[in-house]
Amino acid sequence: MQEHLPDLLPYRFDLPDAQIARHPPASRDGGRLLDLSDARSGPVDRQIRDLPSLLRPGDLLILNDVRVRRARLAARRASGGAVEVLLVGAEEALVRPGRRLKAGERLSCGSGSVGLLEQLPEGRWRVALHPSAEQLEREAGAMPLPPYLGRDAEPEDEARYQTVYASGRSGLKASAAPTAGLHLTEALLAEIAGRGVEVGHVGLEVGLGTFLPLRAQQLAEGLLHEERYELPPATWEQIAACRARGGRVVAVGTTAARVLEGAAGPGVGATRLFIRPGWRFRQVDALLTNFHLPESSLLMLCCAFGGTARVMAAYRHAVGAGYRFFSYGDAMLLAPEGIAGSAGFNGGAGLVRGAV
Repeated sequence: MQEHLPDLLPYRFDLPDAQIARHPPASRDGGRLLDLSDARSGPVDRQIRDLPSLLRPGDLLILNDVRVRRARLAARRASGGAVEVLLVGAEEALVRPGRRLKAGERLSCGSGSVGLLEQLPEGRWRVALHPSAEQLEREAGAMPLPPYLGRDAEPEDEARYQTVYASGRSGLKASAAPTAGLHLTEALLAEIAGRGVEVGHVGLEVGLGTFLPLRAQQLAEGLLHEERYELPPATWEQIAACRARGGRVVAVGTTAARVLEGAAGPGVGATRLFIRPGWRFRQVDALLTNFHLPESSLLMLCCAFGGTARVMAAYRHAVGAGYRFFSYGDAMLLAPEGIAGSAGFNGGAGLVRGAV
């Protein structure tokens, strides 16, 4: 059960169960878009297909092209009891039910096995996969839908819980989808490019931060669970060129935003960056993002970017207007509080940029 922490009180909201999007919309780009890109006006109800018209020549759209792995493994104990193993890293997993499991136990999984090496906090285990993670995922894996969807993965999720541009280019693998990108189709991206908007790519392995609630220790330390990332040199150069021409860097999703804000330069690395109100954004000028769980680090990032009162008011508007929430839900286009421009939001030149 999630601990209700006083520091998370500003990030709570009531959501009718019927507004949790348990399935994707009929078409990827068929969702709604809450436009909060002009600080001079309140939220405007639009459609995802309106996104190209809210961008302008010279902007740079940053996509997290990480590939979601079939991370939810069906395994069994020697006694025959069913166990679910959710891979959240190269050697780490969430295992349930966790009661009575012991270090040294080996779970059968497909034609291989999952060895439980060491029990870690929060229901995590250090594991050994035999013969390989890739083989176990092929034989016994399923797409790792979030538990709040209340259903097992279905055939349509193999495609719909993956962005159309997921490449596996970097070798990074996620245990959850970078959900803001699920709205984008090849046709929509072509239309965006046709408006003179560049597209750049980063990678972030979405992991434990998506599945586990925030803890008091994380709020005190200001650090999240570690996630690996890649910021390619070509993307770093695109950002510099975008700045030089006065364009705006638009992050598609909180995962892309964390890479851009956490990396000091191009390359690969790992981040525990916890972006919350008080953070001074230095790279991101606008954010396309889904609606997030209450009391989550993702919602806190959005509030840090757009202002807590403004973002939470937009969430109340979205609830009242019947928007669909969470991974398969609708999206919001958000610009920093106090920033406005002729084409909606206005980035780069007007922002105060601080150090990491």
